[in-house]
Amino acid sequence: MQLGSPGTSLLLGCLYHPFFQIAYIILFIVYADKEKKMKMLGLLLAVCGLLAIIIAGSLQIVDREARWIFVGLLSCASLISMFASPLFIINLVIRTKSVEFMPFYLSLSTFLMSTSFFLYGIFNFDAFIYVPNGIGTILGIVQLALYFYFKRKSVEDSREPLIVSHV
Repeated sequence: MQLGSPGTSLLLGCLYHPFFQIAYIILFIVYADKEKKMKMLGLLLAVCGLLAIIIAGSLQIVDREARWIFVGLLSCASLISMFASPLFIINLVIRTKSVEFMPFYLSLSTFLMSTSFFLYGIFNFDAFIYVPNGIGTILGIVQLALYFYFKRKSVEDSREPLIVSHV
C-alpha cells in the first residue's frame, strides 16, 4: 500500500491507537503492585495469543472475500463488545442514581470517536465500519443522556446544608 493510496489515512489513523494502548499498559505494569502486575501480564499474554491465533487462522483462508468477511465480523464483534462494556456502569448509575463511577470524558470521547467512524463508514459504504460504530454512537448517546440526567439529580440532592443547626 502506497502512502497516497485509498485507505492509507484510515490505516495510519488506526496505527497510533495500539501505540498509546501499549504505552498505557507498560506504564500500568511498571507502577502496579506485584499481584496486579502478574494478572495484567497474564491477560496481555492471553490477548497476544488470541491475536496470533486469529492472524494465523485468517491467513489460512485462501479466498480473499471470505477472509475479508471473517476479519470484518471479528472486528465488528470486538467493537460492539467494547462499546457495550459501559452498560455495566450504566446499570450501576441507574441503581445508585449517581454518576460517580461513570467518567464523563470517557463517555464523551467514546461517543465522538464512534460517531466519526460511523460517518466514515457511511461515506465509504463499509458496513464493517458503520454498523458497530452506529451501535457505539447510540450507546454513547445513552451514556451521555444518563450522565446529564443523574448529574442534575445529584446536584439537586447535594444542595442540602453541610451543617445542620439544631437550634
